[in-house]
Amino acid sequence: MKLDFTIIRLGIALLPILVASPGLLAQKKAYKSAVVAFYNLENLFDTVDNKQINDEEFLPNGIRRYNTPIYLDKLTKLSSVIAQIGTEFNPDGPAILGVAEIENDTVLKDLARQPLIAGRNFQWVHYDSKDARGVDVGLLYQPRYFTPIASDKIFVALPSGSKDAYFTRDILWVKGLLDGEPIHVYVNHWPSRSGGEKRSEPGRIAAATACRKHIDSILTSEPNAKILVMGDLNDDPINKSVAMVLDASGNKDLGKKFSLYNPWLELYKNGIGTLAYQDAWGLFDQIILSSNWLYKEQEGFFLHKAQVFNREFLKENAGRYKGYPMRTWDGNSYRGGYSDHFPSYILLLRKP
Repeated sequence: MKLDFTIIRLGIALLPILVASPGLLAQKKAYKSAVVAFYNLENLFDTVDNKQINDEEFLPNGIRRYNTPIYLDKLTKLSSVIAQIGTEFNPDGPAILGVAEIENDTVLKDLARQPLIAGRNFQWVHYDSKDARGVDVGLLYQPRYFTPIASDKIFVALPSGSKDAYFTRDILWVKGLLDGEPIHVYVNHWPSRSGGEKRSEPGRIAAATACRKHIDSILTSEPNAKILVMGDLNDDPINKSVAMVLDASGNKDLGKKFSLYNPWLELYKNGIGTLAYQDAWGLFDQIILSSNWLYKEQEGFFLHKAQVFNREFLKENAGRYKGYPMRTWDGNSYRGGYSDHFPSYILLLRKP
Protein backbone atom coordinates (compact mmCIF):
# COMPACT_ATOMS: atom_id res chain seq x y z
CA MET A 1 0.00 0.00 0.00
CA LYS A 2 1.36 3.40 -0.95
CA LEU A 3 1.22 6.02 1.81
CA ASP A 4 0.37 9.64 1.13
CA PHE A 5 3.10 11.56 2.93
CA THR A 6 1.49 14.93 2.14
CA ILE A 7 -0.98 14.22 4.94
CA ILE A 8 1.78 13.41 7.42
CA ARG A 9 3.49 16.77 6.99
CA LEU A 10 0.42 18.71 8.15
CA GLY A 11 0.98 17.82 11.83
CA ILE A 12 1.28 20.47 14.56
CA ALA A 13 4.84 21.70 15.15
CA LEU A 14 6.61 20.72 18.35
CA LEU A 15 6.75 23.21 21.18
CA PRO A 16 9.94 25.26 21.60
CA ILE A 17 11.72 25.26 24.96
CA LEU A 18 14.61 27.24 26.38
CA VAL A 19 17.79 25.33 27.16
CA ALA A 20 20.87 26.73 28.85
CA SER A 21 23.81 24.33 28.58
CA PRO A 22 27.55 24.75 27.97
CA GLY A 23 27.25 21.77 25.62
CA LEU A 24 24.84 23.70 23.44
CA LEU A 25 25.35 27.46 23.76
CA ALA A 26 26.53 29.79 26.48
CA GLN A 27 23.19 31.59 26.26
CA LYS A 28 19.61 30.45 26.17
CA LYS A 29 18.23 29.31 22.82
CA ALA A 30 14.87 28.00 21.69
CA TYR A 31 14.60 24.40 20.51
CA LYS A 32 11.81 22.13 19.46
CA SER A 33 11.43 19.30 21.94
CA ALA A 34 10.18 15.73 22.01
CA VAL A 35 9.96 13.52 25.08
CA VAL A 36 10.30 9.75 24.56
CA ALA A 37 9.49 7.51 27.53
CA PHE A 38 9.16 3.92 28.66
CA TYR A 39 7.06 2.58 31.53
CA ASN A 40 6.52 -0.94 32.86
CA LEU A 41 2.87 -0.76 33.97
CA GLU A 42 3.05 -3.77 36.33
CA ASN A 43 0.32 -6.19 35.35
CA LEU A 44 -2.23 -3.97 33.64
CA PHE A 45 -5.01 -6.51 33.09
CA ASP A 46 -8.68 -5.97 32.43
CA THR A 47 -11.30 -7.93 34.40
CA VAL A 48 -12.59 -10.05 31.50
CA ASP A 49 -11.64 -13.72 31.24
CA ASN A 50 -9.37 -14.23 28.23
CA LYS A 51 -9.43 -17.91 27.29
CA GLN A 52 -6.24 -17.53 25.21
CA ILE A 53 -4.01 -16.73 28.19
CA ASN A 54 -3.61 -17.60 31.86
CA ASP A 55 -5.24 -14.54 33.45
CA GLU A 56 -7.15 -16.30 36.25
CA GLU A 57 -5.38 -14.43 39.05
CA PHE A 58 -6.59 -11.11 37.57
CA LEU A 59 -10.28 -11.99 37.62
CA PRO A 60 -12.90 -11.21 40.31
CA ASN A 61 -12.92 -14.83 41.47
CA GLY A 62 -9.14 -15.16 41.27
CA ILE A 63 -6.60 -15.24 44.08
CA ARG A 64 -6.09 -11.45 43.91
CA ARG A 65 -9.83 -10.65 43.96
CA TYR A 66 -9.19 -8.35 41.03
CA ASN A 67 -12.27 -6.28 40.16
CA THR A 68 -13.51 -3.19 38.35
CA PRO A 69 -12.80 -0.68 41.18
CA ILE A 70 -9.19 -1.93 41.41
CA TYR A 71 -8.80 -1.80 37.62
CA LEU A 72 -10.17 1.76 37.43
CA ASP A 73 -7.96 2.87 40.33
CA LYS A 74 -4.95 1.36 38.57
CA LEU A 75 -5.79 3.24 35.36
CA THR A 76 -6.20 6.52 37.26
CA LYS A 77 -2.88 6.11 39.01
CA LEU A 78 -0.97 5.20 35.84
CA SER A 79 -2.49 8.11 33.92
CA SER A 80 -1.48 10.49 36.71
CA VAL A 81 2.13 9.40 36.17
CA ILE A 82 2.01 9.59 32.39
CA ALA A 83 0.43 13.04 32.64
CA GLN A 84 3.57 14.36 34.37
CA ILE A 85 6.47 12.64 32.60
CA GLY A 86 8.71 15.21 30.94
CA THR A 87 6.30 18.11 31.28
CA GLU A 88 9.03 20.34 32.66
CA PHE A 89 10.45 20.24 29.12
CA ASN A 90 7.28 19.92 27.05
CA PRO A 91 3.78 20.44 28.50
CA ASP A 92 2.40 17.69 26.25
CA GLY A 93 4.57 15.05 27.93
CA PRO A 94 5.72 11.98 25.99
CA ALA A 95 5.34 12.13 22.23
CA ILE A 96 6.10 8.40 22.29
CA LEU A 97 5.59 6.07 25.26
CA GLY A 98 6.62 2.41 25.19
CA VAL A 99 4.83 0.23 27.74
CA ALA A 100 5.23 -3.29 29.11
CA GLU A 101 3.09 -5.74 31.10
CA ILE A 102 -0.19 -5.00 29.34
CA GLU A 103 -2.77 -7.71 28.70
CA ASN A 104 -4.15 -6.43 25.39
CA ASP A 105 -5.13 -3.37 23.36
CA THR A 106 -8.29 -2.96 25.46
CA VAL A 107 -6.25 -1.78 28.44
CA LEU A 108 -4.35 0.63 26.19
CA LYS A 109 -7.64 2.09 24.97
CA ASP A 110 -8.95 2.41 28.52
CA LEU A 111 -5.69 4.02 29.65
CA ALA A 112 -5.65 6.52 26.78
CA ARG A 113 -9.20 7.60 27.64
CA GLN A 114 -8.38 8.52 31.24
CA PRO A 115 -9.35 12.16 31.92
CA LEU A 116 -5.83 13.23 32.91
CA ILE A 117 -4.40 12.33 29.48
CA ALA A 118 -7.44 12.04 27.21
CA GLY A 119 -6.73 15.46 25.71
CA ARG A 120 -3.46 14.18 24.27
CA ASN A 121 -5.35 11.79 21.98
CA PHE A 122 -2.94 8.90 22.48
CA GLN A 123 -3.13 6.19 19.81
CA TRP A 124 -1.31 2.86 20.00
CA VAL A 125 0.45 0.03 18.22
CA HIS A 126 0.11 -3.44 19.72
CA TYR A 127 0.35 -7.11 18.76
CA ASP A 128 -0.69 -10.11 20.83
CA SER A 129 2.19 -12.42 21.71
CA LYS A 130 2.35 -15.93 23.15
CA ASP A 131 3.91 -14.91 26.45
CA ALA A 132 3.24 -17.49 29.13
CA ARG A 133 1.98 -14.83 31.58
CA GLY A 134 -0.24 -13.23 28.96
CA VAL A 135 1.48 -9.84 28.93
CA ASP A 136 2.65 -7.87 25.90
CA VAL A 137 4.44 -4.65 25.03
CA GLY A 138 2.89 -1.71 23.21
CA LEU A 139 3.57 1.77 21.92
CA LEU A 140 1.42 4.79 22.76
CA TYR A 141 1.96 7.93 20.68
CA GLN A 142 0.52 11.38 20.17
CA PRO A 143 -0.48 11.81 16.50
CA ARG A 144 0.45 15.49 16.56
CA TYR A 145 4.06 14.40 17.08
CA PHE A 146 4.42 10.90 15.66
CA THR A 147 2.96 9.06 12.65
CA PRO A 148 3.52 5.30 12.29
CA ILE A 149 4.42 4.06 8.80
CA ALA A 150 5.06 0.35 9.41
CA SER A 151 5.17 -2.08 12.34
CA ASP A 152 5.68 -5.74 13.13
CA LYS A 153 6.35 -8.11 16.00
CA ILE A 154 9.69 -9.89 16.34
CA PHE A 155 9.55 -13.40 17.75
CA VAL A 156 12.05 -14.34 20.47
CA ALA A 157 12.90 -18.06 20.52
CA LEU A 158 13.97 -19.04 24.03
CA PRO A 159 16.80 -21.58 24.19
CA SER A 160 15.99 -24.82 25.95
CA GLY A 161 17.58 -25.10 29.37
CA SER A 162 17.87 -21.35 30.01
CA LYS A 163 14.85 -21.59 32.28
CA ASP A 164 11.55 -23.34 31.75
CA ALA A 165 11.27 -23.30 27.93
CA TYR A 166 8.10 -21.36 27.20
CA PHE A 167 7.08 -18.36 25.14
CA THR A 168 8.18 -14.87 26.09
CA ARG A 169 7.13 -11.44 24.89
CA ASP A 170 7.61 -10.52 21.25
CA ILE A 171 9.59 -7.36 20.50
CA LEU A 172 7.57 -4.57 18.90
CA TRP A 173 9.13 -2.70 15.97
CA VAL A 174 7.56 0.52 14.71
CA LYS A 175 8.84 2.77 11.95
CA GLY A 176 7.38 6.25 11.84
CA LEU A 177 7.86 9.98 11.47
CA LEU A 178 8.74 12.08 14.51
CA ASP A 179 7.87 15.61 13.44
CA GLY A 180 8.53 14.45 9.87
CA GLU A 181 11.83 12.72 10.65
CA PRO A 182 11.98 8.93 10.02
CA ILE A 183 12.86 6.85 13.07
CA HIS A 184 12.71 3.19 14.14
CA VAL A 185 11.46 2.24 17.62
CA TYR A 186 11.87 -1.15 19.33
CA VAL A 187 9.82 -1.87 22.47
CA ASN A 188 11.20 -4.75 24.54
CA HIS A 189 10.38 -6.74 27.66
CA TRP A 190 13.10 -9.36 27.95
CA PRO A 191 12.74 -12.56 30.02
CA SER A 192 12.82 -12.06 33.78
CA ARG A 193 15.45 -13.19 36.26
CA SER A 194 13.08 -15.74 37.75
CA GLY A 195 15.05 -18.80 38.76
CA GLY A 196 18.25 -16.81 39.18
CA GLU A 197 20.19 -14.25 37.15
CA LYS A 198 22.66 -16.72 35.61
CA ARG A 199 20.17 -19.48 34.91
CA SER A 200 17.80 -17.07 33.18
CA GLU A 201 20.50 -15.10 31.33
CA PRO A 202 20.33 -17.13 28.06
CA GLY A 203 16.74 -15.97 27.61
CA ARG A 204 17.75 -12.31 27.72
CA ILE A 205 20.67 -12.98 25.41
CA ALA A 206 18.21 -14.58 22.99
CA ALA A 207 16.00 -11.48 23.13
CA ALA A 208 18.98 -9.16 22.66
CA THR A 209 20.13 -11.27 19.70
CA ALA A 210 16.71 -11.10 18.03
CA CYS A 211 16.55 -7.33 18.52
CA ARG A 212 20.12 -6.80 17.32
CA LYS A 213 19.54 -8.94 14.23
CA HIS A 214 16.55 -6.83 13.21
CA ILE A 215 18.45 -3.60 13.88
CA ASP A 216 21.30 -4.79 11.66
CA SER A 217 18.85 -5.60 8.87
CA ILE A 218 17.55 -2.01 9.05
CA LEU A 219 21.01 -0.45 9.20
CA THR A 220 22.24 -2.55 6.28
CA SER A 221 19.62 -0.99 4.01
CA GLU A 222 19.47 2.36 5.83
CA PRO A 223 22.96 3.06 7.25
CA ASN A 224 21.86 6.44 8.65
CA ALA A 225 18.62 5.19 10.19
CA LYS A 226 17.79 6.62 13.60
CA ILE A 227 17.15 3.79 16.06
CA LEU A 228 15.56 3.82 19.53
CA VAL A 229 15.65 0.63 21.61
CA MET A 230 13.53 0.90 24.74
CA GLY A 231 12.18 -1.49 27.30
CA ASP A 232 12.39 -3.41 30.53
CA LEU A 233 15.48 -5.43 29.66
CA ASN A 234 15.65 -7.20 33.03
CA ASP A 235 19.38 -6.50 32.86
CA ASP A 236 21.50 -3.48 33.74
CA PRO A 237 23.59 -1.48 31.26
CA ILE A 238 26.72 -3.44 32.24
CA ASN A 239 25.26 -6.91 31.65
CA LYS A 240 26.26 -9.09 28.70
CA SER A 241 22.89 -8.95 26.92
CA VAL A 242 23.00 -5.14 26.78
CA ALA A 243 26.69 -4.27 26.59
CA MET A 244 27.90 -7.10 24.35
CA VAL A 245 25.01 -8.69 22.45
CA LEU A 246 23.02 -5.52 21.83
CA ASP A 247 26.38 -3.73 21.62
CA ALA A 248 25.27 -0.67 23.59
CA SER A 249 28.10 1.42 25.00
CA GLY A 250 28.25 4.41 27.32
CA ASN A 251 30.99 5.89 25.14
CA LYS A 252 29.78 8.75 22.94
CA ASP A 253 32.79 8.32 20.63
CA LEU A 254 31.47 5.18 19.01
CA GLY A 255 34.16 3.83 16.75
CA LYS A 256 32.51 0.56 15.83
CA LYS A 257 30.06 0.65 12.93
CA PHE A 258 26.43 0.25 13.97
CA SER A 259 27.24 0.43 17.70
CA LEU A 260 24.54 1.84 19.97
CA TYR A 261 24.83 4.50 22.67
CA ASN A 262 23.50 3.79 26.17
CA PRO A 263 22.98 7.03 28.15
CA TRP A 264 22.04 5.10 31.32
CA LEU A 265 25.44 3.69 32.17
CA GLU A 266 26.59 6.74 34.11
CA LEU A 267 23.32 6.96 36.05
CA TYR A 268 23.58 3.28 36.92
CA LYS A 269 27.15 3.74 38.21
CA ASN A 270 25.89 6.59 40.38
CA GLY A 271 23.34 4.32 42.04
CA ILE A 272 20.26 5.56 40.20
CA GLY A 273 17.77 2.87 39.21
CA THR A 274 14.24 2.16 38.05
CA LEU A 275 13.51 -0.72 40.44
CA ALA A 276 14.87 -2.11 43.70
CA TYR A 277 15.34 -5.66 44.94
CA GLN A 278 16.92 -6.73 48.22
CA ASP A 279 18.16 -3.19 48.87
CA ALA A 280 19.98 -3.01 45.52
CA TRP A 281 18.92 -0.73 42.67
CA GLY A 282 18.69 -1.98 39.11
CA LEU A 283 18.34 0.11 35.99
CA PHE A 284 16.43 -2.30 33.77
CA ASP A 285 14.26 0.30 32.04
CA GLN A 286 16.44 1.84 29.36
CA ILE A 287 16.16 3.82 26.13
CA ILE A 288 19.18 3.18 23.90
CA LEU A 289 20.01 5.13 20.75
CA SER A 290 21.95 4.79 17.52
CA SER A 291 24.96 7.09 17.29
CA ASN A 292 23.39 9.60 14.90
CA TRP A 293 21.22 10.93 17.74
CA LEU A 294 24.37 12.32 19.37
CA TYR A 295 25.31 15.04 16.88
CA LYS A 296 23.97 18.41 17.97
CA GLU A 297 24.80 20.14 14.69
CA GLN A 298 22.13 18.50 12.57
CA GLU A 299 18.71 19.35 11.19
CA GLY A 300 17.03 16.45 12.96
CA PHE A 301 16.54 15.59 16.61
CA PHE A 302 19.49 14.96 18.91
CA LEU A 303 19.72 13.56 22.44
CA HIS A 304 19.89 16.18 25.18
CA LYS A 305 19.43 14.16 28.38
CA ALA A 306 18.18 10.92 29.92
CA GLN A 307 16.31 10.81 33.22
CA VAL A 308 14.49 8.47 35.56
CA PHE A 309 11.06 9.77 36.55
CA ASN A 310 11.30 9.04 40.28
CA ARG A 311 9.16 11.71 41.92
CA GLU A 312 8.48 11.36 45.64
CA PHE A 313 4.82 10.48 45.18
CA LEU A 314 5.89 7.33 43.33
CA LYS A 315 7.94 6.04 46.27
CA GLU A 316 7.14 4.01 49.36
CA ASN A 317 7.21 6.54 52.18
CA ALA A 318 7.71 4.28 55.19
CA GLY A 319 8.75 0.84 56.35
CA ARG A 320 11.28 -1.65 55.08
CA TYR A 321 10.82 -0.64 51.46
CA LYS A 322 10.98 3.11 51.98
CA GLY A 323 12.23 4.78 48.79
CA TYR A 324 11.33 1.82 46.57
CA PRO A 325 8.78 2.30 43.78
CA MET A 326 5.30 2.09 45.29
CA ARG A 327 3.99 -1.06 43.66
CA THR A 328 0.44 -2.08 42.83
CA TRP A 329 0.57 -5.42 44.62
CA ASP A 330 2.05 -6.64 47.88
CA GLY A 331 1.94 -10.33 47.15
CA ASN A 332 -1.70 -10.97 46.31
CA SER A 333 -2.97 -7.97 48.28
CA TYR A 334 -3.77 -4.73 46.51
CA ARG A 335 -1.22 -2.15 47.66
CA GLY A 336 -2.79 0.68 45.66
CA GLY A 337 0.50 1.99 44.29
CA TYR A 338 1.55 2.81 40.76
CA SER A 339 4.11 0.28 39.53
CA ASP A 340 7.14 -1.61 40.79
CA HIS A 341 9.18 0.29 38.19
CA PHE A 342 9.89 3.99 37.74
CA PRO A 343 9.46 5.29 34.18
CA SER A 344 12.51 6.37 32.21
CA TYR A 345 12.59 9.04 29.54
CA ILE A 346 14.84 10.99 27.22
CA LEU A 347 14.61 14.55 25.95
CA LEU A 348 15.26 15.10 22.24
CA LEU A 349 15.87 18.55 20.80
CA ARG A 350 16.11 20.01 17.33
CA LYS A 351 16.70 23.47 15.94
CA PRO A 352 13.43 25.22 15.01
